[in-house]
Amino acid sequence: MEKVKLYIIESYNELINKVTWPTWANLQSSTILVLVASLIIALVIFLMDVISKQSLELIY
Repeated sequence: MEKVKLYIIESYNELINKVTWPTWANLQSSTILVLVASLIIALVIFLMDVISKQSLELIY
C-alpha cells in the first residue's frame, strides 16, 4: 500500500512541477489546426469513396 501512496504523490508532484502546460492561445491554435486537418482528411476520403463508387458502377 505504501508503494501506491508514493506513486500517487510522485505523479501529482510531476504534474504540478515538471509538466509544461500549453497556454490558452496555443491550445486554441492547436485545436483549430486539428479541426481543419480532420475536415480535409474527411473530404479526401469522401472524394475517394465517390470516385470508387462511380468507377465500380461503370464496370458493373
